[in-house]
Amino acid sequence: MSAIAVIGHLCRDVVDGQPPRPGGVVFYSTRALARMHAAAHTAASCSVRDRDELLPALEAFGIPVSWHESSMTTSYSFRYEGDCRIMRQDAVGEPWSVAQSVEAVGDARWVHVGALTRSDFGADALEALAHGRTLLVDGQGLARTPALGPLVTDGDVGDLLPYVTILKLDEDEAAALAGSSDPDRIRVLSVPEVILTLGSRGSFVVTPSQVAHVPAHDIGGAVDPTGAGDTFSAAYLNARAGGAQPVEAARAATSVVAEFLTAH
Repeated sequence: MSAIAVIGHLCRDVVDGQPPRPGGVVFYSTRALARMHAAAHTAASCSVRDRDELLPALEAFGIPVSWHESSMTTSYSFRYEGDCRIMRQDAVGEPWSVAQSVEAVGDARWVHVGALTRSDFGADALEALAHGRTLLVDGQGLARTPALGPLVTDGDVGDLLPYVTILKLDEDEAAALAGSSDPDRIRVLSVPEVILTLGSRGSFVVTPSQVAHVPAHDIGGAVDPTGAGDTFSAAYLNARAGGAQPVEAARAATSVVAEFLTAH
């Protein structure tokens, strides 16, 4: 039995003009969960054309993986300027259906919904996944539109938020969804548990009863932060599934990210 399921599009990333590599929430979350020896499985989708290029690297982490066909592979090209990521959305995978989503997560009770744009999982799919489960959703999967070209985010999320138990946001996503990255302002979203990640400035855990800052670990030298947010989410969810309270889980996730960046 898997305690945790990760579900979403496996994507094709081009970073700073380098050769394409596998990426996306499912890739980096699976990597983190494998390193933590978590009881987890992954459901990933991409096109048949890109399957042989992308899937083996995901399967190599050793966590059970099921592949689901998409007519298109979600693709990005991006570069970093400090903590800021400048992105283009080059292709977007097709939405996951209700039946496909529920079958993919199986018996897991903690689900990392690895949406890359808000078209990946509609309200009907999230509602079905939320039945008897705790859903962690990355804010990018709510704030990003599926438009191709320079990445576009806005707060027009419709009726998706009521099915989210844990929401992970960065500053831009918080501004798009809540109008501000002020941790107190984030409460307007009415999500039970929000983690606001601020890169080298640490993170905030926001619940109805508290706003707590968790400092980042000091990482010396230049690092490639690609996948750090997904690693944080996976480690946070794994800690929560193991009984940790939100702030304790954020501290554990911060340590895992530090290890990831040091080794990356």
